[in-house]
Amino acid sequence: MVNDRVALLEESWRRTVAGIGTLLGRLSYLASLRNVNTGGYEHFGLSERVGTAETDRLIRRSHLQVFQEWLAYPLPRQKEQLEEYFSGLEGDRRDILSNWLVLGPYTGWVPGESRDVERQLFFADLEMVLELIRAESGVVSRDPDS
Repeated sequence: MVNDRVALLEESWRRTVAGIGTLLGRLSYLASLRNVNTGGYEHFGLSERVGTAETDRLIRRSHLQVFQEWLAYPLPRQKEQLEEYFSGLEGDRRDILSNWLVLGPYTGWVPGESRDVERQLFFADLEMVLELIRAESGVVSRDPDS
C-alpha cells in the first residue's frame, strides 16, 4: 500500500516536472528547490504528503536525471532549448542574453551529485551555445579582448 502511494506520487511528480516546457526550465525549477545552505531539496506540498526525506530523494533524483538528459543533447538541440527557454522569459531577449553572459545564472543548476566531468561539460556546452546565440544576436561580447 505504501509502495503504491509512493509510486503514484513519483508518477505525479514526473508529470509535474515534464509539464515544464523546456528541459532548461525543468533544470532551473529543480535547482530552485535546493536549499543552497544545506544542499537538501525542499517542496512544501510534497513534504506534507511524504515527508522531507522522501521529498529530498525524489527531487534530487529528478534533478540529476534532467541534468543528464541535457548533457546527452547535441549542441544544436541545446541551442534550440536555450532559445525556447529565453523566449519564455520576461524582458528584452538581448538584455537577457547579455546578463546571462555576465552573471551566469545557470551556475547553480548543476546537481551536487554530478561528476566533475559532467559539470565541466555542462558549462562548456552552455557557454558555447550562449556564444553562438550572442554572435547571431549581435550582442556585444562580455570579453573585452574579443
